[in-house]
Amino acid sequence: MLNAIQVVTTVLVGLMVGVELSVAFVVNRILDALPEDSGQLGRAHGGRMLGALMPFWYIGSVVLTAVWAVAGWHLAGTGLVVTAGALLIVSVLMSVLLLVPINNRSKTWTPENRPADWKEQANRWDRYHYVRVAVIIAAFTLLVTALV
Repeated sequence: MLNAIQVVTTVLVGLMVGVELSVAFVVNRILDALPEDSGQLGRAHGGRMLGALMPFWYIGSVVLTAVWAVAGWHLAGTGLVVTAGALLIVSVLMSVLLLVPINNRSKTWTPENRPADWKEQANRWDRYHYVRVAVIIAAFTLLVTALV
C-alpha cells in the first residue's frame, strides 16, 4: 500500500510541476505575444479553468504527502518527505495569500472592464508564480529522492 501512495503522490506532484512550468514558461509567453486583447482574454480564461482545478491538486498533494510521511515513518527517506510536505504547504499558502487574490480579480476582466494596471498585476502574478514553481520543484525533487 505504501508503494502505491508513493507512486501516486510522486506522479501527482510531478504532473502539477509540469503544468505549472508550462504555464510559467510556455502558455503565458504565448498569451503575451498574441495581438491586441487576446492575451488578456486568454489569461482570464486560464484563470477560470485552472483556478477551479488547482485547489484540489495542491491540497491533494499535501494530503498524499502527509499520508506517505505517516505510513512510511519508519523509513530512511521520511525526513525528505516531511520537508517536501512543508514546501507544498508553503506553496498552498503562497497561492492563497498571493496568487489567488490576483487571479480572482483577473479572471473576470475583459477589455472593457480591466483596470489600468492590469499588466502590472499580471506581471506580479507571474513573479509570485515563478517562486511557487521553484518551491514545488524542490518538493518534487525531495519526493523523488526519498524514493531512491
